[in-house]
Amino acid sequence: MLIRKSKNILGLIILVLSLCSFSHAFAAEQVVDIPDVQKFINEMVSEQGFKQDELESLFKQVKIKQKIIDAMSRPAEKSKAWYEYRKIFLTDKRIKQGVKFWQENSNVLKYAQEVYGVPAEIIVAIIGVETFYGRLQGSYRVMDALSTLAFKYPKRSKFFRGELKHFLLMSKDQNFDPLSKKGSYAGAMGMGQFIPSSFQSYAIDFNGDGEKNIWTNNEDAIGSVANYFKRHGWKKDQPVADQVNLSKSTTLTKKDSCRRSCKLKMSVADFRQKGVVGETQVDDKTAAILLWLKQKNNNEYWLGYKNFYVISRYNHSTLYSMAVYQLSQEIKNSL
Repeated sequence: MLIRKSKNILGLIILVLSLCSFSHAFAAEQVVDIPDVQKFINEMVSEQGFKQDELESLFKQVKIKQKIIDAMSRPAEKSKAWYEYRKIFLTDKRIKQGVKFWQENSNVLKYAQEVYGVPAEIIVAIIGVETFYGRLQGSYRVMDALSTLAFKYPKRSKFFRGELKHFLLMSKDQNFDPLSKKGSYAGAMGMGQFIPSSFQSYAIDFNGDGEKNIWTNNEDAIGSVANYFKRHGWKKDQPVADQVNLSKSTTLTKKDSCRRSCKLKMSVADFRQKGVVGETQVDDKTAAILLWLKQKNNNEYWLGYKNFYVISRYNHSTLYSMAVYQLSQEIKNSL
């Protein structure tokens, strides 16, 4: 028994020491000395006109963060039922702060709605879900996050090298220090949590001051979210979703519903033939997806339309899209 305990203790000590040495290896390693980093620097110099010495100086200050790799590598959390997921985002505090954010930014929200056709409540809800109206934008240096994932996370290194390239181009275009920006562990930034490629494609200077400031400028953040939705196909004055029911004779099962990366393959008429009942805001030719949302004691059924699909371009989870939609309605109805 004593021998077994000793072996267990010895094994634990070895494990701790190995973890420490792994951590120290990261800490001691100069990012600029990583061969792939040198290759990346050379590409940015030859293809994008950056200066070699400036990039090498920058990467000497970059830190590889094991926490970021852990966060990306962590097994996906247990799938939440809708009733569990909903209560994370549809809280009294988030709704009240959404009303306040709308009231404080009513003019720019109205203007964004006029220009892009995206309702103010949708813009507010996205910013509310993503960063609690700009308060929780992430604590990692974007340069550290993207470098860690580009050079120490092989599973998605190609994608994140692309994002790192976009981020450095951003810093050049917008004239900011790459080490000054903070965001999520995956490099998402600002009030609307744009990754660098999305920033390059969709961020706008909505107030005309010469900067695309999605971090602290509400006008630019609001305009950029509206532009993102417009560019992804938002249909002005069209509904997002309708709650429906299933008849007792329905042939639909949960397998016919969509949870992630949905495609609008069926029409409302198709769903009616299979047992969907209830009034809708659209005609039967409209393309739709079926949402099968689990409540605590029963199920809730919805048809989502093109604009629901557009919300899901922000995050492919249908639970996320429904949370944004329902939060938008709660905020609108609380004004």
